[in-house]
Amino acid sequence: MVHPVFGALLAGVAGVALQLQQVALWPGAVYAAMLALGLTLVVLARRWPEHGPGYGQWVLALLVGGLAGTGWTGWRAVQQADQALPLAWQGLDLQLVGTVASLPQRHARAEVFEFEIESAQHQGQPVPLPQRVLLSWYHQGYVPDEPAQSATAFTPPTRLAGPGLRAGERWRLTVRLRSPHGLANPHGQDRERWLWEQGLAAMGTVRLGPRAPAPQNLGPSGQHRLDAARQWVRTRIDAQVPDTRTAGVLAALVLGDQSAIEADDWALFRTTGVAHLMSISGLHITGFAWLAMLVIRRLWQRLASRWPVALLACPAPVAAALGGVALAAAYAVFSGWEVPAQRTVLMLACVLGLRLLACRWPWPLVWLLVMALVLAMDPWAWLQPGFWLSFVAVGMLFASDAGAGPAAAHRPHEASHLRRAAGALGRLVQEQARVTVALAPLTLLLFGQFSVVGLLANLLAIPVVTLLITPLAMLGVLWSAVWTLAAEAVQALSLVLQALGQWPWAALERPQAPPVLALLGVLGGLLCVLRLPWLLRSAGVLLLWPVLVWVPPRPALGQFELLALDVGQGSAVLLRTARHSLLFDTGPRYSPESDAGQRVVVPVLRALGEVPDTVIVSHRDSDHAGGMAAVRQAWPQAQWLSSFDTDPAHGMTQRCIAGQRWHWDGVEFELLHPQPAHYGPDGQGLLSSNAMSCVLHIRNAQHSAWLGGDLDAAQETRLALTRPDLRATVMLAPHHGSKTSSSPVLLNTLQPRWVLVQSGYRNAFGHPAPVVLDRLRQRGIAWVDSPSCGAATWRSSDPAQVQCQRAQQRRYWHHPAPAYPAYSVDVSDAAQMPLQ
Repeated sequence: MVHPVFGALLAGVAGVALQLQQVALWPGAVYAAMLALGLTLVVLARRWPEHGPGYGQWVLALLVGGLAGTGWTGWRAVQQADQALPLAWQGLDLQLVGTVASLPQRHARAEVFEFEIESAQHQGQPVPLPQRVLLSWYHQGYVPDEPAQSATAFTPPTRLAGPGLRAGERWRLTVRLRSPHGLANPHGQDRERWLWEQGLAAMGTVRLGPRAPAPQNLGPSGQHRLDAARQWVRTRIDAQVPDTRTAGVLAALVLGDQSAIEADDWALFRTTGVAHLMSISGLHITGFAWLAMLVIRRLWQRLASRWPVALLACPAPVAAALGGVALAAAYAVFSGWEVPAQRTVLMLACVLGLRLLACRWPWPLVWLLVMALVLAMDPWAWLQPGFWLSFVAVGMLFASDAGAGPAAAHRPHEASHLRRAAGALGRLVQEQARVTVALAPLTLLLFGQFSVVGLLANLLAIPVVTLLITPLAMLGVLWSAVWTLAAEAVQALSLVLQALGQWPWAALERPQAPPVLALLGVLGGLLCVLRLPWLLRSAGVLLLWPVLVWVPPRPALGQFELLALDVGQGSAVLLRTARHSLLFDTGPRYSPESDAGQRVVVPVLRALGEVPDTVIVSHRDSDHAGGMAAVRQAWPQAQWLSSFDTDPAHGMTQRCIAGQRWHWDGVEFELLHPQPAHYGPDGQGLLSSNAMSCVLHIRNAQHSAWLGGDLDAAQETRLALTRPDLRATVMLAPHHGSKTSSSPVLLNTLQPRWVLVQSGYRNAFGHPAPVVLDRLRQRGIAWVDSPSCGAATWRSSDPAQVQCQRAQQRRYWHHPAPAYPAYSVDVSDAAQMPLQ
């Protein structure tokens, strides 16, 4: 019979998972009481081993685990929430003294680093601030909030000279802080959760220039020696390996610094299914522990040959096991202590402890114990993809080996070396095939992508990375010249992976299925690889099939849907009909290394299963056209329209010209601006960039939508006077709600029920402008903006509602909800909506 301890651990894990679903935190006293009650019930359960398990013990075990898991996670969350940045201190110049508490991420325009605050002042007075914040130090001469420029005129800049920060240094800085706030999109990355997991309660920028005191380096800190040591190793890697991409991979393998790997390399590793090898994985920790055990055992035996009392005090196998686990834990801590490293160290420690205690626990209990310990240290690891990939893979290997029988464990010693090598290779292929099949549905659930070449790529990469590159990379800490050999091995492996990644079917991309289907798919993948009768394995295939063929629902014929993505200070809108989709604008460029196309637009559209038939880029400013390259690369077959480029080499096959019309599935699309006269003989616009914005009108039998880029008030007035019959149920606020747009004439003509404002959180331009919001209030027009709503979805089949992504995914670690009820309101209430 299963022991109640299993029930307690299972309930504890479930308690953690349930607490992470809370929208708002309860008072800290509630969680403390739950935790105290759970610990009290442990006393009542102390006689389990004497009387044997029963229903009463099981009920008690479930209560203990559930109360302890929920209470512990909630109490820690309340403690962390108390560190939040007071809203009154946002945007003020604050003088901080503290330490660089992480390896700085070096970009072309800035260095990003964690800063542990020792003291904080504002105008000479001490202020209460969070203990740990995330800062960006923009290089001298770069203005992060400069107005958007032409996307077509952009050329990637060379790296500017930065401050050259080093982990462990103390600095006196003048900064401006703000509360953590990230983008909120369907199936998008939750940056606010990541900041919460890291204990970063605020974000900010270092103030430079004549109005701010110059930053002062106060020397090394005596309290961050581990960070300083990691920085020393990273600096030596950069000095020894001139190629930044290769140096980044080595830094990830030695230090766990995954931010050092460039975005293009991560894309290649995901496509080929080897991303798990390019960081401190369980395989690396296990290999390190095994090697350490061998060395310690040999050394201990030599020591015992001189002093036999050493063997009496501690036998060589025990000393080797204890030392190996200790050194593996030290390596895991030095490399960042990520979830795979935590899981591996705890698994090794549990197995060692059970052997020393002469206990024989079944593998599910050991597996669940390690999971509970990982969640006790970091409850929010439950939400990390690495947590699920790691534990599902290990559980699958445990389960698939459980029925191997004695024949698998005892092999004839007289077998030749060749036969044993062939057998080991065969077992490696079998295990990797099982892992590949078992994790395929989970990978589709987490990333919307599965590597078809992953089995072959891993069979090549696992031995190379585990037995060659990683040992060389670690040996380089003692002898830096070895890093040159490791770099050459990384480059050779990259060439092979690039060849595999260029295969037409290297990766399978599917829309992300609903959680229920996805979980059934994960179960199906496990059934396919476990040692079970073929009838049950075939049932696994049936469970997998819905995940592979699932297609997200689309609007009905004659209806359309508008999804205004949350891209920050920029614009990107997806329009869908029953069988077609159109992308209006591609989002802003965030930095020379990233843009909304690669970070938001392409991932969201792929997760939704969308392949845009047409892409319209309203005008050339980079807050609308910054993501063009990524979108064009993802869907080269799409038809492109724009007001600023007709060169087919750039993907622009047509100009936006008023009067262009087409019909999709009972929905009419019409371009209203620019006019033919607004283009010169060479095809270039004669008006300003904003005034040349393409204007798109969409309508069906009952409702319509109006998208106008950054059209200014003069062109709005001209368009409204020439087309007084125009109406729009929903309107995208021109120029992000600027006071120079959304004119009274346009609002009076279109008479929208809803206005969607795409703008950035605390943007430097003050969008949406108070005068524009006042116009909307006076006319009883409901509105939402991106910072408060996230991605906004409006459907012609339900025109009175706008669904906000922030409301649908809200958890207690997210930015506070807005003061106005704009998440899902009826337009009849719009006049009572207060201004933000």
